[in-house]
Amino acid sequence: MKPQIQAFFDDATWTVSYVVFDQPSGHCALVDSVLDYDPKSGRTRTHSAERLIEFVQTHGLTVQWILETHAHADHLSAAHYLRNKLGGRIAIGAAITQVQDVFKAVFHLEPDFRPDGRQFDHLLQDNEVFHIGQLKATALAVPGHTPACMAYQVGDAVLVGDTLFMPDVGTARCDFPGGNAHQLYQSVRKLLSLPPDTRLYMCHDYPPAGRATAWQTTVAEQRAHNIHVHDGVTEEAFVALRTRRDTTLEMPTLILPSVQVNIRAGAMPPAESNGVAYLKIPVNAL
Repeated sequence: MKPQIQAFFDDATWTVSYVVFDQPSGHCALVDSVLDYDPKSGRTRTHSAERLIEFVQTHGLTVQWILETHAHADHLSAAHYLRNKLGGRIAIGAAITQVQDVFKAVFHLEPDFRPDGRQFDHLLQDNEVFHIGQLKATALAVPGHTPACMAYQVGDAVLVGDTLFMPDVGTARCDFPGGNAHQLYQSVRKLLSLPPDTRLYMCHDYPPAGRATAWQTTVAEQRAHNIHVHDGVTEEAFVALRTRRDTTLEMPTLILPSVQVNIRAGAMPPAESNGVAYLKIPVNAL
């Protein structure tokens, strides 16, 4: 069965969230959801998440999975909120434990925070098969941007997370803790070894001037035109390009709040004695 895929673009973070479903009144997975966050006030809103909820309810879908491709550094996940509203199991790649271990130290998190993935309902292994209703899905480990990056292959479509962007944008950065440009190159080649007509769905788009936002392409288009990893680009050349480019990039605006929330599967830190949850800002630590 060919998956049906509905995209939702978040203008504030340039993020694309997806509802992947087998049929109307069937089953679905929600992928890379967004919890709106105002860094000036520290307030959250659920406008982006409500768009997914409205689509699910309008089409009579049952949520089986709430999937994260990785612990995002550019937006907060709405996974916790969506599970409370719609049910389903929150899943991420099993290597999230490596990311949790690093950032527990960075943020000096509470002793009760365990970097063992227990905050998620399921930790996916490389090549693990699961189902979305009648659809067969496979988790594909694609480390490089982070150690825990997963792509999700569903029929003829792959949701690639932060490995690839549209061909005229290139690839994801590799300078976060645990990132590795050599690994990203191998992960990209793994994806581009799929059949040429495989549909690839991006997690972000940062379009050049004059182009509208877009998030769907194919293996063939990426192999022919991706400005960083088209056919013929060697691993050594890619690593040199990626490393050089990463030194010019600023940190994402929401990296500090988002990582703290996303390693908790979209939940806020536990409230303190006054009933308020706090996010930490490490000073001169990164």
